[in-house]
Amino acid sequence: MGENMNAVTDAEFDTTVLKSDKPVLVDFWAEWCGPCRQVSPILEELAGEHSDKLTFLKMNVDENPVTPSNYRVTGIPTINVYVNGELAKSIVGAKPKAALLKELAAFTD
Repeated sequence: MGENMNAVTDAEFDTTVLKSDKPVLVDFWAEWCGPCRQVSPILEELAGEHSDKLTFLKMNVDENPVTPSNYRVTGIPTINVYVNGELAKSIVGAKPKAALLKELAAFTD
């Protein structure tokens, strides 16, 4: 895990994500997931560039099964953006940086 993205747990999710005053991107991932490892450095980069507008967090689905289940995260990586406690965007699967930027433009521009 890089320096730009902190981990969030089931126990902290409500406080850290849903009650945040700015949009929060959560990367649902697992150690064994190849595509997760592909997208991780891209998200680290985006976190470095856009952390003023978006909070970037990671959640290990193996260690935190409750939240992914609550949000019906069935495939990983899944990147969810929460705004004012609501799921505003869900991106499933590894994507190149340009595609992620396009998907996240509403939150980063």
